[in-house]
Amino acid sequence: MRLEGVSVVNLVHNDFEDLELWYPVLRLREEGARVLLAGERAGETYRGKYGVPARSDIAYSVLGDEEFEALLVPGGWAPDRIRRFPEVIAFVREMNDEERIIGQICHAGWVLASAGVLSGRTVTSTPGIRDDLENAGATWVDEPVVRDRNIVSSRRPPDLPDYARELIAAIEERL
Repeated sequence: MRLEGVSVVNLVHNDFEDLELWYPVLRLREEGARVLLAGERAGETYRGKYGVPARSDIAYSVLGDEEFEALLVPGGWAPDRIRRFPEVIAFVREMNDEERIIGQICHAGWVLASAGVLSGRTVTSTPGIRDDLENAGATWVDEPVVRDRNIVSSRRPPDLPDYARELIAAIEERL
């Protein structure tokens, strides 16, 4: 298992894109990573856009209490909720400052834009938030997956295999 002993956190809130949350979580777990879900409150069940549940392991308020090698943000409408929490924004900035791996897919770029970590970076996303990412200082490209230093970004569910492969490779290289 390539990621044995690695800790990863995936942010969750209602209306996440079901596949964009679960596919990377399952792939990373298959590689031996310990993946926790962080929500507004620990032990709360959130529902994806298509009704798939996800129960948070920890609360956003304790994100800084544990060492994580990577942070994942799923798409859907959840990122618009997630970015409203100051503790999440502070955590994203901390992870970026430490050059830890940050994965974003689809609308997840909203969270990174709100954290102010996209200036001078090249990313992709769903085309619907291209202007938001460019206005945050990023260069936007239409590619299945883009890696710019520690940020791995992807567009939408059909790109998940490419996204997961690049996330795993990025985490491995950081170890």
